[in-house]
Amino acid sequence: DLRVSQVLDKLNEVLGPHVFPETEPGVDPRRCPACEAGKLSLKVGRFGAFIGCSEYPECNYTRQMSTLGDAPEADTGPRLLGEDPETGLPVTLRKGRFGLFLQLGEPEEKGDKPKRAGIPKGVEPESVDLPLALQLLSLPREVGDHPETGKPITAAIGPYGPYVRHDGKYANLGEWNEVFNIGLNRAVAVLAEAKSKGGRRGQAALKELGEHPDDAAPIRVMDGRFGPYVKWNKINATLPKDKDPQEVTLEEAIALVNAKAAKGPRKKA
Repeated sequence: DLRVSQVLDKLNEVLGPHVFPETEPGVDPRRCPACEAGKLSLKVGRFGAFIGCSEYPECNYTRQMSTLGDAPEADTGPRLLGEDPETGLPVTLRKGRFGLFLQLGEPEEKGDKPKRAGIPKGVEPESVDLPLALQLLSLPREVGDHPETGKPITAAIGPYGPYVRHDGKYANLGEWNEVFNIGLNRAVAVLAEAKSKGGRRGQAALKELGEHPDDAAPIRVMDGRFGPYVKWNKINATLPKDKDPQEVTLEEAIALVNAKAAKGPRKKA
């Protein structure tokens, strides 16, 4: 019986000129661009065929396999980027209802949902590799404690861009990659500037959660004068003080707005 390794060796031999076309004279097209020591070859994983480095696990370089040469990649399923070195779980790039996102691991029948992270605006999906994916999945990042309150300042990327957060208040950042290197002094200054201007953008949603099962109307996490809240049609439900707005799930939001709707409108004095 043929072994998988034997089949892959034969495929590498036959498809090599198509999968690894020569682009520069005198340069091995199968040389790993990451470690420059390993050799690229076809491999098979849980999500199908992909290209990986022979120096794995020392080198985690992977890329999705095109149909032939420069043909566009099929967008039919998860794209395996590699494994998280800390947990050994697969890191995949997926397409959901609200766009592309990264996922660490797979859902379990009972237990926590897998960690997910969105792709920053302006970042091409083809440029997302394992190191960048691991950085994005590590968010939110704790910058440090605010010198006045002693409460933590965190940096993250939301549906409307990068931001820093402190004590339920938000301030926008310029570039998405600033969340990985912003220091405490800069974060404090940005928060103070946002406060002087009246806080973060008016009615821009902090997070799009999905649709309410009753009417398919959108449910969003908003930032108001008195803190973050969940909005569904004309129903606004305040989030608990200890709840991070970026961690709110659709199920939790539905429960909050349903409970608020059941109470009826507030009576005027």
